Amino acid sequence: MSDTGCGDFEFERKFFVRELPAVVRTEPEPVLIVQSYFLAAEGYALRIRLAAPAGELDPAAAAAADDALLAALAGKVSFCELTAKGPYVGGTRYEAERELDPTVGLHMVRLGGQRVVKYRHSVWLGSDGWVLDEFLGANAPLVVAECERGGPVTDLAIPDFCVTEVTDDPRFANDALAGAPFATWRDRFDAELAERGPRFLEEFGHNELGLSSDA
Repeated sequence: MSDTGCGDFEFERKFFVRELPAVVRTEPEPVLIVQSYFLAAEGYALRIRLAAPAGELDPAAAAAADDALLAALAGKVSFCELTAKGPYVGGTRYEAERELDPTVGLHMVRLGGQRVVKYRHSVWLGSDGWVLDEFLGANAPLVVAECERGGPVTDLAIPDFCVTEVTDDPRFANDALAGAPFATWRDRFDAELAERGPRFLEEFGHNELGLSSDA
């Protein structure tokens, strides 16, 4: 949710990434995120998100992204929130959040909802902060880079690790990935990308391509 006067709206652009760039290795350890979707339809979503320091969890348990991971998270969840989301419209999405007690949130995630599990890496490149989501479980080996601002993300310097823009591709929304994991359509997407080549949206002003991400 934006805290810059735009109310309950988020502004972001998203990009497909082949693999984690070396620059993330110079940053603090990632955060493990578990997102459970109790509603995900027609662009609307109702989500509970759990966050925990990645270093406190067995990597094998995290990668499995199953019920055993939830058991391992007991006592380790550092933050939990309930979020209601609306459909994307031109890189903008309604998003209202409410912080929850971590224990209550963990029990709710155990009881139901389609899940997405990922490591979130944060880096600063140029004049923008970026997050790179490294998905686990059925969505591995998907990596998505996001730039979020307090207003429309225009005139963006796009890092060299961004292969193509997916801001307007509904398949890459986390709520969509919960119901249709990347593994089920990865080959189709690779074929589409090979046929049409990379694309970057032009309605957000000037795109500066190839911003160096060298550590």
